[in-house]
Amino acid sequence: MAGMTETWADLIDYYPSWLAYRRWYLRIPGVQFAVRRQGELVSAGAIGVSNIDTGEQLTSNHLFRIAAHSKTLAAVLVLQLAERGALRLGDSLGEHVPGLADSPVGDRTLSELLTHSGGVIRDSEDGDFWQSVKPFPGRDELIAIARAASSATIARNEHFKYSNIGYGLLGLVIEAVTGDSYAQLVRDQIATPLGLTDLGGEYEPERSADYAAAHSGLSGARNRIVLEHVDTRALAAATGCFATARDLTAYFSALMPGEHRLLNADSQRVQRHWHWQIKQGERHYGHGMSLDRIADIDLFGHTGGYPGHITASFADANEGWVVSAFTNSIDGAASQLGSGFFHLRNLARKAEHETSDDSAVRFTGRFASLWGVQDVIRLDGRLFAVDPTAPEPADEAVALEVADDSSLRIVGGRGGNSYRELMRYEFGPDGIVSVRGDSGMSLRPFELPSDD
Repeated sequence: MAGMTETWADLIDYYPSWLAYRRWYLRIPGVQFAVRRQGELVSAGAIGVSNIDTGEQLTSNHLFRIAAHSKTLAAVLVLQLAERGALRLGDSLGEHVPGLADSPVGDRTLSELLTHSGGVIRDSEDGDFWQSVKPFPGRDELIAIARAASSATIARNEHFKYSNIGYGLLGLVIEAVTGDSYAQLVRDQIATPLGLTDLGGEYEPERSADYAAAHSGLSGARNRIVLEHVDTRALAAATGCFATARDLTAYFSALMPGEHRLLNADSQRVQRHWHWQIKQGERHYGHGMSLDRIADIDLFGHTGGYPGHITASFADANEGWVVSAFTNSIDGAASQLGSGFFHLRNLARKAEHETSDDSAVRFTGRFASLWGVQDVIRLDGRLFAVDPTAPEPADEAVALEVADDSSLRIVGGRGGNSYRELMRYEFGPDGIVSVRGDSGMSLRPFELPSDD
């Protein structure tokens, strides 16, 4: 944690504990995460299992398919080519892929494809490659999809219309301009300059043992099954990339203002400029970049959904924070897990109750009663009670202050809790024995059960 101010040490300490509880509570096989600030890795880890069939433990070195994060890398490659004058964002698709010049989408510009403004069909009329019923489309099939009358579903610039096909077509442009494959360009133009060995543009079967297993969800089945990793072929620029959370946070750190190893300042501004409003006040989209406002903080990044891997990354350009959270099941709540860091950060930043000295750490811990689980945590020197079962960790957080050597006073909340009453602690030789908490109910220290 060298170079990090003590202000955020509490948050860095608690975040992995919160992730561990959320993984267990949601019954996700595994969670991998990383946190950087101003480029420095300040926290990283893995919780749970890589493969439910073998019981192999998940590690920070396991590779994940980062799916739509691939779009941010495709956008970086296009913007790099624009910086070098090899293409222009206003060029049409047909200018670079002549076989598509007379297609329904041949006049769509590269900028329109990057910003999902081209009105291009999302995944074709047969998207069962997302369910491993058929292979992902190859180059010839992708061109056939683009030439079909159904490829242009609405007029260009009419509406934000997310399109994996559109990004697959961008991949064809990148390859046509450079003469190299998308995967090779990700390695040569992004991963290698950043010194990253665990970031790549497409599934590498020779590293099959390095990938975390992918798992199905529980929404329509009693049990999960392990899913086979597949090559995304001509849709690699839309969804084919892989990474560890550690390497992906390094990549996003290289896109921070003042960092120009990948893009110059003008290109960075283009990538992060709001082009579409997706959800008022909460989400916009730029050139291959999601732009979110979470917990009163403006963030850039992306999420990704691959069959059996769900991933999310968020970056704060103002303070240099980057968080990536990866899950290895198709119902993994990666966005919730990644954004939780910023909700906790905002909780500490906006608090106004009394701070406590380091001795207050003795009151912290995870406690359970018949009615649920409660975490007593310290953030930025202030004590809070939070509910780790809640999707958003700051929701209904209760401010606490030290009353005396064995009790805390409840000084916040919305009034439904025991406002201004005491939480009374019983301490033993080995630490906390019990807590008499909200409504006078007793709680006892709680440790997560094993997955066995």
